[in-house]
Amino acid sequence: MLGSMMRKELLISDLIVHAGKYHADTEIVSRETIGDMHHTNWGEVAAASRKLASALGKLGLSMGDRVATLAWNNHRHLKIWFAVSGAGMVCHTLNPRLAPQQFIFICNDAADKAIFFDKTFMPLITGTKEHLNTIEHFIFMGPRDEDVAATLPEAIFFDELIETGADDYDWPQFSEDTPCSLCYTSGTTGNPKGVLYYNRSTMLHTFAISLPDGLSLSSQEVILPVVPMFHANAWGIPYAAAMTGAKLVMPGPMLDGDSLLGLIDDQKVTLALGVPTIWMMLLAAAEKSGSKMETLKRNVIGGSAAAPSMIASFREKYDCDTIHAWGMTETSPLGTSNRPKGKHSDLDDDAMALLRLGQGRPPFGIDLRIVDEEGNALPHDGKAEGALQCRGHWVVDTYFGKEDSALTDDGWFDTGDVSTIDEDGFMVIRDRTKDIIKSGGEWISSVDLENIAVSHPGVAMAAAIGAKHPKWDERPMIVAVKAEGADPSEEEIIALFEGKVAKWQVPDAVVFSDAIPLNATGKMLKNQLRDQFGNTLIERGLADA
Repeated sequence: MLGSMMRKELLISDLIVHAGKYHADTEIVSRETIGDMHHTNWGEVAAASRKLASALGKLGLSMGDRVATLAWNNHRHLKIWFAVSGAGMVCHTLNPRLAPQQFIFICNDAADKAIFFDKTFMPLITGTKEHLNTIEHFIFMGPRDEDVAATLPEAIFFDELIETGADDYDWPQFSEDTPCSLCYTSGTTGNPKGVLYYNRSTMLHTFAISLPDGLSLSSQEVILPVVPMFHANAWGIPYAAAMTGAKLVMPGPMLDGDSLLGLIDDQKVTLALGVPTIWMMLLAAAEKSGSKMETLKRNVIGGSAAAPSMIASFREKYDCDTIHAWGMTETSPLGTSNRPKGKHSDLDDDAMALLRLGQGRPPFGIDLRIVDEEGNALPHDGKAEGALQCRGHWVVDTYFGKEDSALTDDGWFDTGDVSTIDEDGFMVIRDRTKDIIKSGGEWISSVDLENIAVSHPGVAMAAAIGAKHPKWDERPMIVAVKAEGADPSEEEIIALFEGKVAKWQVPDAVVFSDAIPLNATGKMLKNQLRDQFGNTLIERGLADA
């Protein structure tokens, strides 16, 4: 034997130990459910997490038990994350925006033993409690509340529970191949599926997103994760903030543009992360107030593609660099991040702006490919479009509770996206497989059409769908939501497409709607739009062969 290196398991508990030891006085600010601000630091969160882990053990919870959370982004939720996973249990984040039937299914499918909940979600708890077959402990996230006690007599109160824990609790040591958290997909059809993350996969993902070509995190950052902790683990930000010692600003339930703008300016936020609908509200609030958001240097957009006009507004009006990222629950979630390479430093503004519109390139640990309908690999030339598949250290293999692999026969996960990949690995989502418009045997990207439609200042949101057509099978049309105080015409919006896409790709119609339905993570429900508007061309007499 020539020599050896230390062997230490990659465990979530090591993140909070590190943050508490080396970044103890770095602040964590969070908005409480009732709206007031709470200030703590990594040192206190580390100590509280240990006590809470000890207290959960005294309740009878043990390794492998699933512990659910129904909560906003706040300091108690952060403590629960590290306490549960650090003790070898599984932190199961529940999406409160799901229908009650799906909520019940997920709790029972996961066999949750305990559930932590914010007061906002008390009605959901009381309304579904009798159908939650495995939950033994209902833990209210706050001090004793007499209203809660009267409505739910068996409730345990977080602030009292944590005091039963031991200050000298030692984090247990176990295999890094131990599960640490569980998230369910937000699919539009069928029951959601669980993705079980492991300590090892989560730690490797945390390293990757912290790197400069990931999300470039450090102890100098002030991070505002607007993306909820129940949405793919807030894209891993709470873990990465502990790893790097960054300041966290947690928004609680107030996700409107004015509230977020206040946090950004008051707390001097440097990096914020969320879905496009959030940034639309933030831009509107900043425009209205006159704020320049001077400290905000970067914002990360995920969940769905951002309109070019939105990216340009952040860059030109607020000197804020917008980073497109792509991922999904099954990829922990980061799969790509749009960070230019060194050779791109000489690009002019227009070329750089075009590059930044895509979803970016994968970090080490993720591999991508595109395939045709027969599963044959397509070239990475930036032109060929195919089904996007991935594999890597933090990609799902088998869904929770299932026996069959989620992978192709040759070991890749099919994402359901249609994409291009260029020779440098830059990937662009062209559409979801189920949303791409098929007209006369040719594909039309709904994403491209939507980006053009929302470039109109009078359009707040737009969805492109395929409307039924007897000759061409489908023809593109736009469902648009008017911006406040605006009244664009159908003709104005259709005129935007001239010269930007081929003539046969120009939408045949535009209809206006008060709102576009969104799923629990903010993605447009185009299946509902197709049900509602799919016969528009036929009804208008525009689909004559």
